[in-house]
Amino acid sequence: MKVILNEHVPNLGERGQILEVKPGFARNYLIPKGLAYEATAANVARFQAEQKRWEARQARERTSAAELASRLTGVELTFKRRAGEADALYGSVTATDIAEALAAKGLPVDRRKVVLPQHIKRLGTYTVELHLHRDVTVPILVHVEPMEPQG
Repeated sequence: MKVILNEHVPNLGERGQILEVKPGFARNYLIPKGLAYEATAANVARFQAEQKRWEARQARERTSAAELASRLTGVELTFKRRAGEADALYGSVTATDIAEALAAKGLPVDRRKVVLPQHIKRLGTYTVELHLHRDVTVPILVHVEPMEPQG
């Protein structure tokens, strides 16, 4: 089945490409999620009409992401957590924790844009990437320190 990609799809292609994909993949995944249209003459014309609006929106999003990236450059976050033997945390530091800490500093970032291969489960310093836009990525430092014993 021929489809026109409406968005960038990782491991498949860029927006605007006309590709041949398996019919089930198109019907069950790409089309319902709005990632592609069936490649008919009417849809090709519709896609070309939407192209200018899409490019303008992408430029605005890229600009706002670059602006936020410049504010995030050099940001370091520190989390105090209870830790046991061998510096293992009771619990973990998640993407949600990082997004909330950034929001508390006045830097709103969606938790889905925080890229953690896995939750942080040990004390130490970690570099975490924020994918603000497909073209804009910012590394930040996250320090996980032991909580002071109370008593």
